[in-house]
Amino acid sequence: QVRLAESGGRLVQAGGSLRLACEASGSIFVINVMGWYRQAPGKQRELVATLSSGGTTDYADSVKGRFTISRDNAKNSWYLQMDSLRPEDTAIYYCNAYLVPEGSAWSLGYDVWGQGTQVTVSS
Repeated sequence: QVRLAESGGRLVQAGGSLRLACEASGSIFVINVMGWYRQAPGKQRELVATLSSGGTTDYADSVKGRFTISRDNAKNSWYLQMDSLRPEDTAIYYCNAYLVPEGSAWSLGYDVWGQGTQVTVSS
């Protein structure tokens, strides 16, 4: 069983930077996709950034050029560097792992979520 724990969320002024961290623990073999999602009050959870095991990244249009996802395999961790923060980036940020059991089809994979960390950007 894989467990995820986020850290790094806090109050920051617009234009500032934050670095979120997600640490995975438990029975880890391969995390096929590492990701960050966010949910603002009254809105649906949305994808922020993903990083595949092969190194492919994907970003929401709203964060391209400002946010960077990276990983440290030795620490079973991945990160979200957030620069030039805006008030509209205020949300609870969740890390996500998509795992596919060895030998199984991609569609048989499953998601694991962290508990979330609050990011608040003041204007």
